[in-house]
Amino acid sequence: MNFIVFDLEWNQSPEGKKYSNRRLPFEIIEIGAVKLNERKETVDTFHRLIKPQVYNWIHNSIREVIHVNYKDLETGTPFPQAVREFIEWCGDDWHFCTWGNQDVMELQRNMKYYELLHLLPGPVAYYDIQKLFSSCFEDGESRRSLEYAIDFLGIKKGDNFHRAFADAFYTAKVLAFMENKKILPFYSLDVYQNPKSRKEEIHISYPTYDKFISREFSSRERTIKDREVSSTKCPVCHKPAKRKIRWFMNNSKIYYSVSNCQEHGYIIGKIRIRKTEEGLYFAIKTLKPVSIEEAEEIREKREALRLKKQLKRRSEKEL
Repeated sequence: MNFIVFDLEWNQSPEGKKYSNRRLPFEIIEIGAVKLNERKETVDTFHRLIKPQVYNWIHNSIREVIHVNYKDLETGTPFPQAVREFIEWCGDDWHFCTWGNQDVMELQRNMKYYELLHLLPGPVAYYDIQKLFSSCFEDGESRRSLEYAIDFLGIKKGDNFHRAFADAFYTAKVLAFMENKKILPFYSLDVYQNPKSRKEEIHISYPTYDKFISREFSSRERTIKDREVSSTKCPVCHKPAKRKIRWFMNNSKIYYSVSNCQEHGYIIGKIRIRKTEEGLYFAIKTLKPVSIEEAEEIREKREALRLKKQLKRRSEKEL
């Protein structure tokens, strides 16, 4: 098994969002990758500059960050050819690794634009090295820059950041500091290619929590009312847990609940509802065992929202 550590650079409409291509708001202009074996040794590298087909100039802010001119790209490889070469280069037994969660999605969106998504069936599993860096070396919640991680680990800096191959190279260096047993169980799943039917729905049991990804629904309301979406089973024994606080939505449109398993204690549920490019909806639910103090924080959050709604209704009546 190999680790494919890759990074992308992309361009956007130089004339602003108003003139952006709705199907391809971000056009990939560079692919860089490093292939590592299970011992985190480099066995091969990959790099392609991509000849743009959608946006005919580099956005000013992007040019300032990555230091690439349009002329540099005119002799590049067309994306369809480059991505075919990249997928072939990856081989048969591999796991994607990226710094953050954007690159895997943008790779798929560009492939879909060129009708090549069949080359990378989804949902796509990958390792988010930014997230794993936080889990291995900090609090598990922070999200640091790649340069911060390089400095933190004392890795020697050479090439500039914000170029695809350089960032892939540095990400591979960070990955080399992590033990396989600490990271392999904690893969991420990109849902750009989300489940369409009940049969395709995804249940994942991680060491510290469970995740469920639902099929598609026609509305947010239908999504949250689905029995499987709203169910709360203990992540440890997988038996139904008794609901203590019903699902409620906070200001950021995330749903929370608190349940209790007689054997394993309190469980916090969290549901995010995503909208697809086709206008349909699906849910991503996590269920995690927590302390009584953490469960109480959710109760206080719900109470604060309830009081806020009461005050709003009173003020509207007075008007």
